[in-house]
Amino acid sequence: MMEDLTEEERELAAMVREFAETVVAPQSYEADRTHTLSMDVVAQMGDLGLFGLPFPEEYGGQGGDYMALGVAIEALGRVDQSIAITLEAGVSLGAMPIFRFGTEEQRQELLPDLLAGRALAGFGLTEPEAGSDAGATRTTARLEGDEWVIDGSKQFITNSGTPITRFVTVTAVTGVENGRKEISTIIVPNGTPGFTVEPPYDKVGWNASDTHPLSFQGARVPASNLVGERGRGFKNFLSILDEGRIAIAALSTGAAEGCLEAAVDYAKSRTIFGSALSSRQNAQFTLARMRARVHTARLAWHHAARLRDADKPFAEAAAIAKLVAGEAAMDNARDATQIFGGNGFMNEFPVARHYRDSKILEIGEGTTEVQLLVIARGLGLAG
Repeated sequence: MMEDLTEEERELAAMVREFAETVVAPQSYEADRTHTLSMDVVAQMGDLGLFGLPFPEEYGGQGGDYMALGVAIEALGRVDQSIAITLEAGVSLGAMPIFRFGTEEQRQELLPDLLAGRALAGFGLTEPEAGSDAGATRTTARLEGDEWVIDGSKQFITNSGTPITRFVTVTAVTGVENGRKEISTIIVPNGTPGFTVEPPYDKVGWNASDTHPLSFQGARVPASNLVGERGRGFKNFLSILDEGRIAIAALSTGAAEGCLEAAVDYAKSRTIFGSALSSRQNAQFTLARMRARVHTARLAWHHAARLRDADKPFAEAAAIAKLVAGEAAMDNARDATQIFGGNGFMNEFPVARHYRDSKILEIGEGTTEVQLLVIARGLGLAG
């Protein structure tokens, strides 16, 4: 469904889709098998301007919007979720906090390389005891003279250990006000003494995505590395997550479509009991449901992105989009695997990778349960 896209957005979708099919897809199986993020692919995404899509030209961006970013992420997610999440996290979690809340000096210093794909940045929010309950943050930062001294740990941090990772922006408790934690956000450059990027995770999926736990033991950074106002870090990053949910919904839609396309092609070519699998009504009904999920997911994230770009309230729409699209990706991955039968259990087939990859789409950047809470609050339900 491309009817609601502008001509420029259609051209972007076609360009990224071709890139995904000719550059990303051929290396996806080996990258997944070896748990390796291709820095060459990242560099080519940078050359295409994908990391700078929703940013102003004055910082090296493309002057686009979040709709454009979603279009690109969807096209990538169709063939390789690891590459798609690398772009999503690089923009939504790496560069966007600096653009939205950083000082002009921070923007001028950090954004040009991030938007060109020459550098990546991580977003350190989640901790062993603070996932959906991000307010339970235990990482601390105390001000000593003109330096922040940071102690604590983070987990599941995307793009935190690549060869071009420049820094992570972390949430930390910087004090207590009226009995409540004061949470601020601070830039910690890679290579800072006391800051350790731990070995990567052995994950179920997204194997080519760079993901590490982080630890901080007396890590010192300049006081000027504070991002935004002191004490507003938690609120600021909640707004970042609202935007990120639109991008994850776009990724999920791409994954759901990739599963549908693969399942349709396989069902047409697979002969069973003397006729094509696609001629069987049960297979047709399965594929029809998959198509409906893709259509609904795309409508949902397009709606949320248009609201965001029009500067209208979009948090509830973003939650609906992530809920619907995340479930569509997981359901389509399951159904596609069933259509493929035993071949669907073989990693050489993309649907097997989508089956492993898609579960995290119901967890990352806000679990399904968190989205339901946001939607319930939109209905005026307290609790």
